[in-house]
Amino acid sequence: MAEVKLHGFWYSPFNFRVVWALNLKGILYEHIEEDRFNKSPQLLRYNPVYKNIPVLVHDGKPICESMLIVEYIDEIWPQNSLLPTDPYDRAQARFWVKYVDDMFTAIGALLDSRSDEEREKAKESIWERLGVVEDQCLGDQRKFYRGDTINIVDIALGSFVKVIDVQEDMFEMEILQSERFPRLKLWFNNFKDVPIIKENTPSKEKLVALLKPLTEKKFARK
Repeated sequence: MAEVKLHGFWYSPFNFRVVWALNLKGILYEHIEEDRFNKSPQLLRYNPVYKNIPVLVHDGKPICESMLIVEYIDEIWPQNSLLPTDPYDRAQARFWVKYVDDMFTAIGALLDSRSDEEREKAKESIWERLGVVEDQCLGDQRKFYRGDTINIVDIALGSFVKVIDVQEDMFEMEILQSERFPRLKLWFNNFKDVPIIKENTPSKEKLVALLKPLTEKKFARK
């Protein structure tokens, strides 16, 4: 079997995606923890364009960008398929993956907020985007995205909602409200309770302990 290595940050939501996909497939791999302030020469060589994680190295060949990596994993190891076989359904899944990726800008606005007014505005922007997911993406009331097993949309969405879950504690606000997003709340509970997801996701407490001081330190420099 060809060697599989993953260069990443243990706390990155984009790293979570690849870790989840590999473990859902049952693929053995080596995780190489990178330092965001002192990235390894190997990482910079493997990803000379963005110089960022995650990077999957399979048989010596690097693949960059989290959801492209997830698709690559699904093509190389077809067991426990993550993408629909039907071309239309596959296109729809990719649409929602792209929509989720675009939502990360709203999280950035919340992280950069300095005042209560800015924070409230950022929260409302997140609510608007989550409302689309609630009504259009998860509207069929299935356990996961259009089915009963985790697929590529669940992996993308799970990484985003995990960040929201952490930010709720960091900023002491409720974003994923049950009365506002009942389908999304139920979906997230189903997702995070899957044993492979639970076993391969850092705890909220551990993430808050790392990220909250970093956010406070960033504001202190401004």
